[in-house]
Amino acid sequence: MLMGAMRRFARGLRDERGGFAQLPLPPTLPASLGCDAVGVPARHGFRLMGRLPSTGCVFADTEWWWWIVPAGSDLELDWPLPARYVSGTRVPAQQPRLIHWPDAPTPYTPPIPFYLMVCQLTGTTPMWEAQRRGEIPVRQARLSG
Repeated sequence: MLMGAMRRFARGLRDERGGFAQLPLPPTLPASLGCDAVGVPARHGFRLMGRLPSTGCVFADTEWWWWIVPAGSDLELDWPLPARYVSGTRVPAQQPRLIHWPDAPTPYTPPIPFYLMVCQLTGTTPMWEAQRRGEIPVRQARLSG
C-alpha cells in the first residue's frame, strides 16, 4: 500500500503540459459514491472501450481519455503505467469533452474489470494488497449444519 501511495505521489509531481480541467459530470447521472478518474493515453482509448463489458462516462482530449470510477477505486490497487489515477475529477487535460454516455443510470465504469483490462493492455500482472503488513489475517469460521 505504501508503494502504491508513493507511485501516485510521484505521478502527481510530473510536469503537466496544459494545466488542469474539471470533468463536467452530467447532472442527470447520480454520483452517490463520489468520483475519481482514470486516464490512459488516447492511443489505447478505443481498444479499452471496445473490450469493457460496461463503460461509464468517458472524457477525451487529444492526448488522454478519462474514465469515471467510484471514489477510492485505487485502494489496494496499483494502477500500472501509463494509466493515471486521479482523486476527484480535476485532471491534467486540455478541454476534455464527454465522448461516451453510459447505458447505466450512473457515471461509473466498473473499476475491477477496467483495472484488469488496463493491466492486460500494459502487460502488467494485477496486484492486490491482500493484507496490510503487521495485520493478523482473520479467518472466518465455517458454519456447520
